[in-house]
Amino acid sequence: MRNKNILAAMLVSFMCAGSAYGETETALAPAKPKVQDVIQSGFSKVNPGLVVEALRPSPVPGVYLAQMKSGELLYVSEDGKHIFTGDLMSIEGGSPVNLTEKVRGERATQQLSAVDARDMLVFPAKGEKKRVMYVFTDVSCGYCRKLHQEIPELNAKGVEVRYLAFPRGGQRSPAYSEMVSAWCAKDRNQALTTLKAGGSIPSATCDNPVMDQFNLGGALGVRGTPAIYLDDGQSIPGYRPAPDLLDMMGL
Repeated sequence: MRNKNILAAMLVSFMCAGSAYGETETALAPAKPKVQDVIQSGFSKVNPGLVVEALRPSPVPGVYLAQMKSGELLYVSEDGKHIFTGDLMSIEGGSPVNLTEKVRGERATQQLSAVDARDMLVFPAKGEKKRVMYVFTDVSCGYCRKLHQEIPELNAKGVEVRYLAFPRGGQRSPAYSEMVSAWCAKDRNQALTTLKAGGSIPSATCDNPVMDQFNLGGALGVRGTPAIYLDDGQSIPGYRPAPDLLDMMGL
């Protein structure tokens, strides 16, 4: 019973820790070439399609963090014989900190910041731009519509909101066609707003990034909408009211 109470206390501490990060894996140097060769060889024996894109030591001696070409993060022993899945937690500072989630968030921010702003639907900040918030959205998603109603409040506080398309049902879903029409509309922001208000817009097609953004979301681990990423690497799955988001951004 005592062990269960300790575990429960640790989980509560982790939930309260929020975005407080201590030691991070991203600050560590890349693995030595010989180690990477050994680990890649181990993966290749299991499946030639398992390709290590980047490898770095984890804070645990003898264990490395492997970033796979598929986007997954795996932990692997130095000899390549043992693989660990899941999140690595640090309790060095007294409160559990999810080191793996920190890496995921930073990777996501790097990839999102590389997306051409012209391919996203951008709702700019009013006045000085203080923060940027990326949102994978679906026009058929109720909570996405709820969040969209609060975008003016975020804009007024200096937050630029950048929308990426994520039609949850994929290319054959009605939402996909609607989002293509929005991305191809003359006034794209108004088209998106109309759809999220339950209205309809003229059907349109063009060279568009909807599926590219859908695939990017999948690679980042997006499974539902809205999926929010802040410019500091913090990921927020699901809807949060504007005041909560502003508090997370220190605004």
